[in-house]
Amino acid sequence: MASLNAVKKIGILGGTFDPPHIGHLKLAIHFAKALNLDELLLIPSGEPWQKGLDITSAEIRFQLTEAAGIDLARAFLYLKIPTQIGVDRIELDRAGPSYAIDTVRALRERYGSDVSLSWLMGADSLIQLPTWNSWEKLLDYVNFAVASRPNHDLGAALSPVLIQLLQAHQTLDAKALENKPSGLIYIDESLAIDLSSTELRTRLKTSPGNALQTDQIPSHTLQIITNLGLYQ
Repeated sequence: MASLNAVKKIGILGGTFDPPHIGHLKLAIHFAKALNLDELLLIPSGEPWQKGLDITSAEIRFQLTEAAGIDLARAFLYLKIPTQIGVDRIELDRAGPSYAIDTVRALRERYGSDVSLSWLMGADSLIQLPTWNSWEKLLDYVNFAVASRPNHDLGAALSPVLIQLLQAHQTLDAKALENKPSGLIYIDESLAIDLSSTELRTRLKTSPGNALQTDQIPSHTLQIITNLGLYQ
């Protein structure tokens, strides 16, 4: 039985989710277990300011993410992972570009100062971190849990400013994130997954309808994509 004094642990998986795919679910499953998450929030971006103009509408992407959440919940049930799943409109309901810094500030205000908040990401997002708005302030509000990605050699790709960041904040112990509300970076080398929605969209556009593979897109998400004729 969990201690009454145990820190609540919440994971945040943000993204454009255009579309959500199996890579997102694998990342969620892995860190739900590794970090003993009580709750996992899937947060589709409202206005993904770094992604250009060719983006599916926010409301459709929210629907696709909700559908992926159904498959994720089934996977958690099957794997006996007790993490609760929420699909959050926080970025859709906020006007203007979707900046992670605004989201983590709002979540910290929502959950209080003691809860462990961990932002889940792939290694490519960590490499791009210095391009994010007010990126250097993010660790004041959350931890980072980073999954390695195929063909992304972190050692070779890290800029001097990120090397400094890791020297100040990296931990090799996933458990450390459970007990600290923010300020730590954990890089997990045991999970190498591809998180490219861009490549998947290209494949969807060039594949005939019957070639859509359920090993790449969650089944409930794929059903909506097919019904609405998305990515054709």
